[in-house]
Amino acid sequence: MSAVVIHLPKVAVDAVILRHETLAKDMKKLVVAAAAIAAQAAPGQFIQLKIKEGEPLLRRPISIAAVDAAAGTVDLIYRVVGKGTKDLAKLPVGAVVNCLGPLGHGFDLACQSPLLVGGGMGIAPLIFLAESFAGKASVLMGGRNQDEMFWPALYEGSVQNIHITTDDGSVGSKGFTVDVLPQLLATGKFDRVMVCGPEIMMKAAAKIAAEYKIPCQVSLEKHMACGLGACLSCTCAGSDGKRKKVCQDGPVFWAQEVF
Repeated sequence: MSAVVIHLPKVAVDAVILRHETLAKDMKKLVVAAAAIAAQAAPGQFIQLKIKEGEPLLRRPISIAAVDAAAGTVDLIYRVVGKGTKDLAKLPVGAVVNCLGPLGHGFDLACQSPLLVGGGMGIAPLIFLAESFAGKASVLMGGRNQDEMFWPALYEGSVQNIHITTDDGSVGSKGFTVDVLPQLLATGKFDRVMVCGPEIMMKAAAKIAAEYKIPCQVSLEKHMACGLGACLSCTCAGSDGKRKKVCQDGPVFWAQEVF
């Protein structure tokens, strides 16, 4: 099984910020007017964002969390961690950011009952993916504690079931997402596993999915500069011995292609 690479047209748009909300500590949701990107974006793709004025020079890759093609809007969720995201967090409604996208290729949607598995910021792009299945998907999400579990409200009405794990057991099951995954797959309800999160979690999830003979896709996260496959800063080793460009060949791969 090999990934289907879809190269959609890329556009750079000056996008007006329509909403800029705080979701939790250091977590922000940005809604921008970017009709040309919203019209063609697919779940699993991302944009490269640049603040119009000042530093930093390089764009920042941010996964597409949701789109409203009719309204022409794109939702972006990010964590405030460095100078670039701190500057972004200061921007008010009405400010303009430049968005290049949609970039990469996304998830293969040819399944009926997928289980979406997310950890940390990897939960964000699965929102768009869940919406594309119109209530047929279920999601397993994990975080360190209850404070990090603001995500379920963002999935409301778009999934069948939400399963939660936290490291400290403050909400949901105590432990990691992969601790719960075998019992969910053992039900026989799922025909695809789609994973986004820390690499160690994705490797473990892919191994478990293989044990249950369920096809698995993973969305990799790497540092990117251009996002267009030119700078080679985001390459990773493929199982075939060849280097893969995460921004162009991915970010979504069949698990056996990269693990």
